[in-house]
Amino acid sequence: MPAYCYLLKCADGSYYCGWTLDLEKRIEAHKAGKGSRYTRSHLPIELAYYEVCADQSVAMQREGEIKKLNHIKKEELVRKFGNDHE
Repeated sequence: MPAYCYLLKCADGSYYCGWTLDLEKRIEAHKAGKGSRYTRSHLPIELAYYEVCADQSVAMQREGEIKKLNHIKKEELVRKFGNDHE
């Protein structure tokens, strides 16, 4: 079953990284303030980046890799993603 690794951009410009099996449902939960403690206190949020992964294990591994990136590297990832999807 495919899984997703994603980055949300928060109102203060920070990024939140997570993974899910249902991207649309998870984003709606974040927007409703029910996704995580972090995003609840940093609303509003928007989906800035996502990757489709082979399964939950791969998504969790990728989440860990992205969380280790500094803010500038996350911005580069988001920018490249935007250019690839225009």
